[in-house]
Amino acid sequence: MDAQTRTQSTFVTVLAWIFIVGAGFTTVISILQNIFISVTFPPEPFPGPSGPAADQIPASGRFMMGHVDLFFRLFLALSCVTLISAVGLLRRRNWARIVFIVIFALGIVWNIGALILQQLVISSMLAQPLFEVQFDQMMLTMRIFSIAIVIVISTVLGWLIARLASPSIRSEFK
Repeated sequence: MDAQTRTQSTFVTVLAWIFIVGAGFTTVISILQNIFISVTFPPEPFPGPSGPAADQIPASGRFMMGHVDLFFRLFLALSCVTLISAVGLLRRRNWARIVFIVIFALGIVWNIGALILQQLVISSMLAQPLFEVQFDQMMLTMRIFSIAIVIVISTVLGWLIARLASPSIRSEFK
């Protein structure tokens, strides 16, 4: 049985529709957010944090606060790429399958990187004299919960990558 006469898997169809709906929604929201940012804030780069506590903000936090507009633009681009790729996935285009594998792999890297960044921020916060012992338990709970969430999300994304890379799914694509 060749790829054209083979039945299409429900897995790919459902995955495509989930991402068409989700990415369509995030694309619309991202467009509105970018319009809001463009109208509300001046075209100059965002000013970095200032004031006496600015020195206590980690470098990653200062970078994020100084480039808010960049994050909104990148999220819009990712939403558009995901939406276009989801339509391509529904139409069984191989380039869309590959894009989804890359997006899922980047999702794993992003989650692990965000977890590491979060742990660094929590550690730097705990080093501040403002945080007392009562926050230790809350921070420990946040750390454990964050690690569990990253493990679950990364496992699901890894499984999706494996499914999209499987020979039975690959055979459906042109």
